[in-house]
Order: sequence, then structure tokens, then C-alpha cells
Amino acid sequence: MAYSQHATVPNTAPVFHPTVWGDFFIDYSPEILQMSEEWMTDRSNQLKEKVLGILEACSTIVDQLNLVDTLQHLSIDHHFNEQIVSILRNIHASESNSSNLHEVALRFRLLRQHGLWVSPDVFNKFKDEDGAFNVHISNDPRGLLSLYNASYLLTHGETGLEESILFARQHLESMESDLKPPLAEQVRRSLQLPLPKTLKRVEALHYMSEYKDEPMHNSSILELAKLDFNLLQRLHLKELKALSRWWRDLYKEVGLTYSRDRVVECYLWSYTAYYEQEYSLARIILAKIVAIIIMTDDTYDVRASLMECRQFNEAIQRWEESAISILPEYLKKFYLKLISTFKEFENELKQDEKYRVSFSIKAFQVLSINYLQEAEWSHHNYKPRFNDQVEVSSICSGAPLACVGLFVGMGDTATKEVLKWALGCTDAVKASAVVTRLMNDLASFKRGKNKNDVASSVECYISEHGVTDDVAIAKIGSMIEDAWKTTNQARFELAQLFPAVQRVVNVSISMWFMYANQKDAFTFSNGLDRTIRRMFVNPIRF
Repeated sequence: MAYSQHATVPNTAPVFHPTVWGDFFIDYSPEILQMSEEWMTDRSNQLKEKVLGILEACSTIVDQLNLVDTLQHLSIDHHFNEQIVSILRNIHASESNSSNLHEVALRFRLLRQHGLWVSPDVFNKFKDEDGAFNVHISNDPRGLLSLYNASYLLTHGETGLEESILFARQHLESMESDLKPPLAEQVRRSLQLPLPKTLKRVEALHYMSEYKDEPMHNSSILELAKLDFNLLQRLHLKELKALSRWWRDLYKEVGLTYSRDRVVECYLWSYTAYYEQEYSLARIILAKIVAIIIMTDDTYDVRASLMECRQFNEAIQRWEESAISILPEYLKKFYLKLISTFKEFENELKQDEKYRVSFSIKAFQVLSINYLQEAEWSHHNYKPRFNDQVEVSSICSGAPLACVGLFVGMGDTATKEVLKWALGCTDAVKASAVVTRLMNDLASFKRGKNKNDVASSVECYISEHGVTDDVAIAKIGSMIEDAWKTTNQARFELAQLFPAVQRVVNVSISMWFMYANQKDAFTFSNGLDRTIRRMFVNPIRF
């Protein structure tokens, strides 16, 4: 389609609600705990040695699987990563003779989550000759829960696992009201959102209060989980303070008050990709990149005229300070800040890591090109074909840039091969973009459009296929699930890049949190208040 140089300038979209947090994290001083940080660190190190001994003393596969699962639930597995990888590889290499549904399903889930292929045929022993599940397992709630969660690691064409999800869900729902804690709460949570799609740190907070009621609980493991959470929370608070100061200065300096003021929510998004201590720099860099994405998105969407969009994109493609001459006055400071911020990223990296920033700049330029395409469509009131809309708007979700940006400060994991893979926007990265865009579109469609956006994927599908809202929403839902299958598949197909793939998986998982129940919790961030306080403000009590 050829576009004219002159198009109507859309009205400015409604103003976003102000930040929920303001200067809270700049001014906040955490409460003084009964135990000093030094004491907690020493005690944590003692407990790590003790838990390592427990891990090494596990003599059976079942004990090993249950302990690894517990460490993951409590979000302390990062301290024992080498041991866990070794244990799971040995389990993967050995035969499984168990006839216990929970054990078989737990093995299946843990191995697949760690990129080790397991055939869904392992569940055939629980089926009759017609392929239907045996009646007796319908009275095994723990086994059904494990089957339900494991089955969400399905890949394309695994219809048997889709049937497993339906079977387990039906029976779990029928018995949910009769279950006792803590299993009752675990079933309820999984029916709302299965474990493989649940944010690890959110699950950890739930499980810390439940673990003591587990029959095989260990007090040292629980104490380590609580200490580790509180110690990391202190680090995260320091990062939030520094990031909030950076954002306050930037927001005032560039003066783009039409943009969403969501730096705390940007940090939360970064935190979902990696919460561990060693990724402090990576976390800050990614949070800044997400904040820049939001400001750029809002410039294209709610403020700039079409001509200004074209000028802004041209400047971004040139990526040199002299390009401010082609920009409108209100974008000049922001443009210079863009360039200087990415330069600051370079300065924070080691000499042999600085090249990574060029990958994030290239991803930002690709994002800008696609923002401009959406602006062309919007300003000309053009409704694109559905497939074209999804292709462009998936990149405009910002997820492809975020998936490149998350590796910039990530240490040894971020090889040149990883960065080329992320920039290529294939398999898991593309799937993450599709999940982000489509879940956002479902939330926007349910809420109603409140910006001068191009037609959403839902609207384009309705228009192109002449179907009802419900049919279009169901189609979008099936595409989201297909993208999740692609994400799962990448764990096995890209085994050599597994640590990197897992971080991209984390980005995808965060979307089910941010867009739960077809609501945009990022833009309309009041609903995140409780989660943010639990993660970063309220320490775990002993």
C-alpha cells in the first residue's frame, strides 16, 4: 500500500494514570530486622552446606526428584544448580520403572523443564488398551496435580498431553472442595495457572507458608529459603532505589510527561527474568531498556504526528547525535538520552563484553521500524491483514528487544552465539513476542481501545474472517497456546543454548502474570501493588 506524505494527526490519547510509587523506593528505608545482614549471610552459608549434604545423601531417584522439586518451589535451587543438573542428567539416563503417577509425572516435568526430552509415552502405563486413563488414578489428587502440571510442558502435536490436561483438570475440579491443606491450595493455584506458567518467586512465597505442612519437610531447607529471600530482597531494594533515582532524573530531563511513569513495574519485569544476586547489573540494564521501550512506544502511539514518527525513526536508524537536527524540539533531549544511555551500558561492561550493546541497539532500531509501520497504518486508518498485523505488532510488543537486552549484562551466558540467536527473533524469542502481543491485545479488546493504536489482532481477525468476538478471542487464545508449545520445544531443540533459552522462557511466563484475566496490569498498575510489596518491601517472618 502506498501512503501519502500527508495524513491526519490523531488526537492525543487519554493520559495514563500517574505512578503508584512516586519516590517511595528512593525514600524508603527497610525495617531493621532482629538479625543483622551479616548474621543472615553467615547463617545462610551454613545452611547451604547442610542442604548440599542432604542433596548428596539422597539415595533414591524418588527422593532426589522430590528434593529438587522442593528447592525449585522455594526458589533456592539457584544455589545448587550444578548438583541439580548432574542429578537430573543421571535420572534422565536411567530407566524409570515407577508405577506411581506422581513420581512419573514429576520426573517428566523436571526433566523437560531442564531441556531433557522425555516421551509422553511414559503415561501409557496409566491408560487402558483404548487409550483412556484408568479409573483408579481419578482418586489420586496428588498424582493428578502432578500430571496436570507436567502436561503443560507439551510441544506441537502432543495431543495425548492435551487430553491429559483435560482429564486431570476435570477430576481435580470435582474433588477440589474436599481436599485438605496444603494440597488444596496447590490445586487451586494450578487450576488458575499451571505451575510451568507460574512466576517462580510468586510460587515461592506461597510455598514457604505451606512447606511446613508437607509430610517430608525439613526445617533447614525452609530456614534457608526465608533467609535467602530476605537477603535478596535487601539487594533488590538497593537496585530499586538506584533505578528510581535514574528514572526520576531522566523523566524530568526529557519532559515526555505523556509517557507511562512505570519504572518500578519495569524493574518487576526484569526481576521475573532473573532474581539471582549475580545478575544485578543485567537486571538494572534490562529494566532501563524496558523503561526506554515504554517511552518510545508512547511517543509513537500517543504524541507524535506521522511526520514526527518518520523523523524519529530516521534519527534512530542514524544513531548519531547530529540527527537531533531533524527532530521536533520535544524529542531532542530524549533522543540524546537514548544514545547516552546505551553508551552508559557499554561503560558498565568489561572490555570483551562491550560489543553486546550493538546487538541491543540493532534490536531497538528494528523495533522503531515496526513502530513506524504501525503509525503509518494508524494515521491512514488502514486495517492490515491479520497475519501482517501479528508479524509487525509482535515486534512492537517490545519482547524481541527485551530478549536481546536481557543478555547484555548477563556474564558468561551471553555469548555472541546467544546474542545472534536472540536478535534473529526465531523460535522461543518469536514465541515470547507473540505471547506478549496477543495477551496484550486480549486485554485491550476486553477493556476497549483507549489509544490511537492500529487495529488489534482481535479486530483484524474479526474483520478479515467475518466472525464473532468470541470466535476471534478463541483463535487468539489457541495461538497463544501454540506459542507456548514452541517455547517448550526450544528447550530441547536448542540444548546448547539452554541457559539462555530458559531466561527467554521466564520472559514468556511473566506475561501470564502481567496479563492475567485479560487485564493489562503493567499499564493499569494499581493491581501490582500487593505483589510488589510482597517481593520488595515485606520481609519473610520467622
